[in-house]
Amino acid sequence: MRLTSLQLIRITFWCSAIVLAIASLVPLDLLPRQAATIWDKGQHAVGFGWLALVGLLAYRHKPWTMLIALLVYGGAIELLQAATGWRYGEWLDFLADGIGVLIGVSLWLLARRLSTPQT
Repeated sequence: MRLTSLQLIRITFWCSAIVLAIASLVPLDLLPRQAATIWDKGQHAVGFGWLALVGLLAYRHKPWTMLIALLVYGGAIELLQAATGWRYGEWLDFLADGIGVLIGVSLWLLARRLSTPQT
C-alpha cells in the first residue's frame, strides 16, 4: 500500500497534534532541558502555527472547522495543564496559540497564492 501525499500530510498533522499535547502535559522535568530555555509563548506560537499550516493543508476543504478546532484544542490543553498540578494553564499561552494559528493561516494563504497560476 502506498500513501498519497494528502494521507502523509494528514498523518503528519495528527502526529504533531499528539506530540504537542504530550509535551504540553508532561511534567517539565521530563522534557529536554533545552525545551525549558526557549521562550514559552514562542513555543506556543510555533507549535500552533505548525498545526494550523499542516492542518489547513490536510483539510483544506474545511478551513474554518480546522481553525476553530485548533483554538478549542489550545484552550483544552490550557485547562488540562491547570488540572495536572505540575503545569499551569495561562490565558497568555492561549493567546499565543491564537497568534500561532494566525501565522499558520497567513503561511497557508501565501502558499496557496504562490501555487495558483496567475492569469
